[in-house]
Amino acid sequence: MAAEPQIKREVQELTLLFEISRILDGSPDLHDVLGPVLEAVADQMGMVHGAIALLNRGTSEIVTEAAYGLSSSEQKRSVYRLGEGVTGRVVETGRPSIVPRVSEDPDFLDRSEARRAPDKGELSFVAVPIKLGTETLGCLSADRPFSGEGPLRDDVRLLSIIASMIAQAVRLRQAVAEERQRLVEENLRLQEELRDRFRPSNIVGNSSAMQSVYDLIAQVSDSGATVLISGESGVGKELVAHAIHYNSPRAEKPFVRFNCAALPQSIIESELFGHEEGAFTGAVRRRQGRFERADQGTMFLDEIGDISPATQVKLLRVLQEREFERVGGFEPIRVDVRIIAATNHDLEALVAEGAFRQDLYYRLNVFPIHVPPLRDRKTDILLLADHFCEMYGKKNRTDVRRISTPAIDMMMRYHWPGNVRELENCIERAVLLSDDGVIHGHHMPPSLQTAEASGTVHRGKLEEALDNLERELVIDALKSARGNQARAARALDITERMMGLRVKKHGIDTDRFRERR
Repeated sequence: MAAEPQIKREVQELTLLFEISRILDGSPDLHDVLGPVLEAVADQMGMVHGAIALLNRGTSEIVTEAAYGLSSSEQKRSVYRLGEGVTGRVVETGRPSIVPRVSEDPDFLDRSEARRAPDKGELSFVAVPIKLGTETLGCLSADRPFSGEGPLRDDVRLLSIIASMIAQAVRLRQAVAEERQRLVEENLRLQEELRDRFRPSNIVGNSSAMQSVYDLIAQVSDSGATVLISGESGVGKELVAHAIHYNSPRAEKPFVRFNCAALPQSIIESELFGHEEGAFTGAVRRRQGRFERADQGTMFLDEIGDISPATQVKLLRVLQEREFERVGGFEPIRVDVRIIAATNHDLEALVAEGAFRQDLYYRLNVFPIHVPPLRDRKTDILLLADHFCEMYGKKNRTDVRRISTPAIDMMMRYHWPGNVRELENCIERAVLLSDDGVIHGHHMPPSLQTAEASGTVHRGKLEEALDNLERELVIDALKSARGNQARAARALDITERMMGLRVKKHGIDTDRFRERR
């Protein structure tokens, strides 16, 4: 008969261990299982309080991750340093500790202050280390009503087994978390490598359309091939030419720019090829042309579609023979120049019309690069706007900290016929107009102040301006309040009813500002 209580206890312990094993296998999240483990222990042992504290090796703090019988505030107070109190000593030494009467032990800190209530009676405290091999990961502790030291030693044995099971679960989940973090970091690194495998420092933009341009720049930079850059006015063709030159073996040599549409046709040849003294009226001395100054470097011919047929013939010879004569001269001059040309015209159409030489077109179009218009790379608009805000803010000593939502909406809806150059001018203007560190919608130029872009109805100048300002203030407040109309109303010092009426009046969708979970 004496063996029956022992058998019963062993059966109960095995049942408890099986239940804890089932709980630990139930979820990959450690925080989901520690609480149920303590509840199972409490049911078996008659535990009044229980805690699982884990060591943070970065801060050397022992933080209570799960607790039984403690409020959230009591649990938050249960933080220890290594060697501090009974819990800190158990983690530091890796050895269990028994406190038969917590009221009589001077080392028992009761950091949670949960044992001070007189109705708790005399409590015993048992703490065992959560160990994996020789490494101590934390501490498992339990309070129970005092009933002598014999049962406490049995508690140490049982809690040590449970602590070992918790240690295995902690280590497994730590390993899974570390592997998951490694995979995330590796994935981010690979994405960054793909995104930034080549990104010229002088060009802003992360869109897929611009990444294709970056790839082409990377492919052609190391060669000496002639490049033809096409694209609308203002897209940044000269920046692409700069990127090609400064990422090429000629980077230390001259980069000479010439706009073929900027000068009268009568003096373009002199600018490109130079002239001899007395070659024409006003030629008082010999003058080097742009091609001579670009020797060993790069010659950038912007607006190549605007040169005259006579100049096209001479340019074709430079491309074919790498030599030319100065205006009024007869001595051939040889140069080693890489030519990059740019145009906003359709050269194929000009060739079909007979306005551009076909053979010159083929000589120029060795490696074509098309720079997309800004309307086809919408994701770059905010990057460019931030870049220009910072640039012109420093230049004009203006601290612009953000761009308001209505201003962003205007920029994203606008079609940008002037491309990046137009955006730059708009931001420069807005920076100069801003007096509160914010670029608002009313700082945008009139070309962006349309009903479609601003969401307003034209009913007169004063009313329109007031409606625009009201709508912008309401949207800004809703954005700051994450779509909470009550909080936005308080921020604007109006009633919730007034806020609701204004949201309805301006057709504002508050859901767009709510946090996505």
